[in-house]
This record gives sequence, structure tokens and C-alpha cells, in this order.
Amino acid sequence: MAASDGSKDGQDSILEPLCFPEQPADGSSVPSLQHPSAEPLVCLFCSESVPLLQKDVLLKHLLLEHKMVIADVKLIADLPKYMLYWKGRFLEQPVTDFCSVIKTNSTGPIEKQEDYFLLCDVLPEDRVLREKLQQKRLEEVLEQQQKERDDSSFHRLCMFCSEEFSGNRSSLLNHMAREHSFSIGLPDNIVYCNDFLDALQSKLDNLQCLYCEKTFRDKTTLKDHMRKKAHRRINANNHAYDRFYVINYLELGKTWEEVQSEDDRELVDDEDDDWSDWQAHPVSAVCLFCDHQSETMEQIYTHMKEAHGFDLHMLRTELNLRFYQQVKLVNFIRRQIHQSRCYGCQEKFDSRAAVLRHIMAEGHVMKLPDVSTWDQPQYYFPTYENDALLCTLSDSDEDESVKTNRGEDVPVIAEDISNLRALKQSSVLNQLLKSRSSCS
Repeated sequence: MAASDGSKDGQDSILEPLCFPEQPADGSSVPSLQHPSAEPLVCLFCSESVPLLQKDVLLKHLLLEHKMVIADVKLIADLPKYMLYWKGRFLEQPVTDFCSVIKTNSTGPIEKQEDYFLLCDVLPEDRVLREKLQQKRLEEVLEQQQKERDDSSFHRLCMFCSEEFSGNRSSLLNHMAREHSFSIGLPDNIVYCNDFLDALQSKLDNLQCLYCEKTFRDKTTLKDHMRKKAHRRINANNHAYDRFYVINYLELGKTWEEVQSEDDRELVDDEDDDWSDWQAHPVSAVCLFCDHQSETMEQIYTHMKEAHGFDLHMLRTELNLRFYQQVKLVNFIRRQIHQSRCYGCQEKFDSRAAVLRHIMAEGHVMKLPDVSTWDQPQYYFPTYENDALLCTLSDSDEDESVKTNRGEDVPVIAEDISNLRALKQSSVLNQLLKSRSSCS
């Protein structure tokens, strides 16, 4: 996630939802399948350009200078080509012909209103472009995999015993699995094998455990650690390895576990579904003011009231907040604190710790600005995309029949799932496989 420094007042911006840390992992929950490229990223509207690895710089530029947001950037298979395509289209037609327009501060004075543009795959042309780029990437990966299968010039030493292997890569991978109990998967499931082995060898050369990724003082200590702790395996939570497995390219944006689970569900007869042994993983809600986490609504509300003097139940009752207003209020407070600004008086501070001290010292915990300040469409969107606190919100404690009559007039567009099977049959992968089989 990238955010601006807030060097200029009013320019505090969040490019995409933040994430609360769930575990000490290395980052993204989405496979990183965008290969480093020499092709630069170009701005959709001006001459600004950056290397692909600095894409956050360009996304920030698009947001601050052109008020443009591109949805699901991580799921675009070839970002440079995507940007070039839309740069050309925006020269031909106005941006409003393609993008959704989001108006901020819609109920405020006209001079304070701003229009932001959202480019996403709701637009059929954008969806087709993303699918074409994904199909091309999949074709490249399958072609690379076939080259590696046919390659007889492979030559490498085993990273554990230094035995030499020549010919096909499968001989080395099978050797490591059989003799050293170290398996990275079936050879036919792996692509960019040399890069994969180079990455693993680099970790060992740096005296780093392949699984827990801790660093040790010498090779002997590292070997003993990996043997005793059964750490002769790779860390599945390290998404840097995702690009080496073909299955991660089949459904861009999904991990192999998600793809596999979808396949498994199709094999199970609905009548035989048994959920008796299913265990839910507890989701912890994070306090608005500190790092405290609780697994139940009562616990997190009690903590915020006793530790910080913030009573969300009281605010909901006094202000008669409907569900979506509560959502906007929580997102508003989250964003203000993230940007080191007091949500009560709008004073800006140098750090998060400073603004929290101010809020407590000045008694601004329960002080909210005018409703028009935070009851804005922009706060429908979460500041933290895994904010479990939003899941604990509810309507006022009234009769269910009354609730249904006083909902906010918010348009909700349901996903059309009536043609789900037809969509699967027309997927990029199926089309590709059919064309390959017809050619053969």
C-alpha cells in the first residue's frame, strides 16, 4: 500500500486500502506475477514515466495530479502495455466516456467538491483488455515451461550435497526430494526453474533458513537448524515464490490454494456436504486508537470505552446512525488518524502518536465534526481493507420490520451469478486449451 507524505495540506492521499498486519509475512496476499521489465510505465495524461518497479510513484502521480485511480492494479498482467493502451484511448475520447466519476464532499460548497475518476473492469473494454493481457501472459508462461521441459542443456549442482546434474531439470528436483527430503513440487508444475533455484541458493549462501528465513552465523548451524526443525521446505507464505508455479497464472489474482479449493468444490456432491468439522479462523478487530485487537464485538467496544473513552454505541444512539453512516464514520476516523489529523478539530500533527496524545489531552475522543464532514460517499471505501471492526457494526436495536423501512437510499448492485457456469466455460484458460488441442 502506498500513501502520500502529506507534505501539502489537502494532499494526504491513500492510493488503495491499507492493511492491518496479520502476521510477520513479506507482503502481498496476491501472487506477484508482474515480471521486472525494461519497458517504462507512462502516465495516461502527460509525459511522466517511471520504471515498473516504481509503479507506486506513478499511481501517486495519477491520483494527485490527474485525480485518476486504477482499480486492482496488482491483477493487471502487463501494466506497461495496459497504460499505453489507455493513454492512446484517452487521446481519442474524453476520460468520462470510460471512467466512473466519484464526487467528493458532494454536499459541501461547490468550490470544495472534486471529481475523481475510477478506471476498472466494470467497463467491458477494460475487462477485455485485462483478459487479453492475462491470456498473453499465460501463453508466455506455457511456452517457457515447454522450453524448459525440452531443454537438455541444464547443468547445476545440488544445493545440499554438491552432486552434479546435467540434462533435464527433473533429475535434480527428484534427487533433492528423494535424497534430501526437500521438494518444491513436481517438475511439470514449475516454470522459470533456474530463477527459482537461484533464489533458493542465494538464501543458503546468505546463511538463511529456507522456511523460517532466519539468518545463522555459519553453515553448520544452519544445516543443524533445518534438519532438527524439519525446515527443509520453502515457506508457502512467501509470495515471492508464486511466479514459479504455473497454477498461479491460471486465475490471476488467486493463489493456488484458492484455485484448488474451487476445483474441489465442483467435485463434491451438494448432498454430501458436511460442515461438522469446519473451524472458523477468528478475525480480530483492531482498536481505532491503538494496536489492541479483540475477537468479539463486545470486547473491542469495551476496550475502546474503558481505555480511550470512546463509546461507539452511545454515538450510534445519540446521532441515530444508520448502518452505512457507521461505516463512513469508522472509515473517516481511521483515515484522519492515519493522516495524523485530529478528527474532532482537524488540526494536523507530525505523527500518529502526536495526534493521539492531542485527542486524549484535549478531550476530543467523543468530539465529532459536523455530519456533512464525514457523511460523504468517499468514506464508503475502507481505509484498511481487512478492517474487521466494520463487520461488527449493526443497525439500531429496533424491530426487524422497522429496520427494513428506514434503510439509507444506497444503490446496491448485485453480482449477476446466473451465468456462472457459462462464464467458467468461456474463461481465458479454457479457450486457450481448446485452441491448443485443435492445433495438435
